[in-house]
Amino acid sequence: MAVSLFTHADMLDHRPGPGHVESPARLKAVIDALEDEAGLDLEAFEAPLVDPADLARVHPAAFVDSIFAAAPHAGIHALDPDTVLSTGSLIAARRAAGAAVAAVRQVAAGEGRRAFCAVRPPGHHAEPAVAMGFCVFSNVAVAARVAQASGLARVAIVDFDVHHGNGSQAAFEHDPTVMVASIHQSPLYPGTGDPSETGVGNIVNATLAPGAPRESWRRAFEGLMERVDGFAPDLILVSAGFDAHERDPLASQSLRSEDFAWATRAIVSVADHRARGRIVSSLEGGYDLEALGRSAKAHVRALQEG
Repeated sequence: MAVSLFTHADMLDHRPGPGHVESPARLKAVIDALEDEAGLDLEAFEAPLVDPADLARVHPAAFVDSIFAAAPHAGIHALDPDTVLSTGSLIAARRAAGAAVAAVRQVAAGEGRRAFCAVRPPGHHAEPAVAMGFCVFSNVAVAARVAQASGLARVAIVDFDVHHGNGSQAAFEHDPTVMVASIHQSPLYPGTGDPSETGVGNIVNATLAPGAPRESWRRAFEGLMERVDGFAPDLILVSAGFDAHERDPLASQSLRSEDFAWATRAIVSVADHRARGRIVSSLEGGYDLEALGRSAKAHVRALQEG
């Protein structure tokens, strides 16, 4: 099945500065890997600029206004020690959120069942009123609310980034219509995501110690997917971070690209059972360029073949 690819060259203009790991080279590595892979059936779409009204489904207007006002006309502006706006960052962040929103609207309209959003900056650390962890807007959380407004009442977010998606959890921890299922290393930034954090029964966190074997990760992920299946979502959104790869410099996990393909097939199985196959995936972390490209390619191929 064809996979819709939402991306835009404007996202290369988010430039946090020399030495920052969330560099434009990340997006280029993903796009190059997808373009070089024979047999991928991708239909490319330009990521639009997200409408502020869609951002307001998750982020208070005062926060959105503050980000728009903080965008520099020259140089860079640090929102926190890790999260930086350059002159191209606001447009990039609006494209990143806009990609997920457009993909969800496409899937909700029945114009496709699978989409991958190759975006930056990432989004799953951005809380409703706080930009943090390289993230400006909560891309997947905004997309979840758009999905619900488009008639997909129950939405599950599956987050396999090595860092806990605190922003997604903060957005939905009091809302039983959205499940957030995250697997992540602990201890690690941002320090949230303990299994005891369960929201209103809709938050499921699985943690792995540094250096955990791949087999332990897979067992934990199977447990997550059982919970997602029980939730019976109308749509699965994926926060697709590839920084649990054994080569990644920001964490200490043991995964390889084939593990991400395996996890994606598990997501596809639940989506086929519960959600008419509907999956929208959005890029989060992954900071070793070779591992990122290989893993994203494995993920998209599994979306296509599932």
